[in-house]
Amino acid sequence: MPEYLINRPEAPGARFLFAHGAGTPMDSQFMQVLAQGLCALGIEVIRFEFPYMAQRRTGGSRRPPNTMPQLQDCFRAQIARQPGDLPLYIGGKSMGGRVASLLADESFEQGLIAGLVCLGYPFHPRGKPDKLRTEHLVGIACPMLIVQGDRDPLGSRAEVACYGLAQAIEIAWLKDGDHDFKPRRASELTQARHWQSALEVVVQFMLRPRGT
Repeated sequence: MPEYLINRPEAPGARFLFAHGAGTPMDSQFMQVLAQGLCALGIEVIRFEFPYMAQRRTGGSRRPPNTMPQLQDCFRAQIARQPGDLPLYIGGKSMGGRVASLLADESFEQGLIAGLVCLGYPFHPRGKPDKLRTEHLVGIACPMLIVQGDRDPLGSRAEVACYGLAQAIEIAWLKDGDHDFKPRRASELTQARHWQSALEVVVQFMLRPRGT
């Protein structure tokens, strides 16, 4: 497996540094579908793995995620190596998005990034709604898009409505979606359609002029 997976359209309008979630690698189905879909819509996507996940490929054991400071240092290094030829957005699936969100304001203030995209933000651990991961989101200034299933067990629509998040945050809700945007069969919706909806809203967010 290469160090990076890059999906590059002919004439990209923006670049997305896309990090994986806690339990799945950069080539999971979710990551593949979203990266390929964004590329088809004009976004260059660069995927990378945090050290623990890269080590899983060679060590043969399921290593736990690195500490949050180590994850942040890894992501910070990835931001620093990006060229400045395109607007850069950072973010990821679940934990990857959370790590990016902790770096967003410092990177935005330094002019390194144009915004932040989180796909299934883990507002709290599964089954622990009182252990919120929202303190930094109350005053965040970096433009931020969260795409979230409205019955996500790590932050449902009803829960998130009570968090008092910053005005810089936009949330696109996917009806009956779970943490991977999968709806229940009875809803007559599909995960594929929700993935497509996520792609459309992410591209709209990345390609629109900032400040609008």
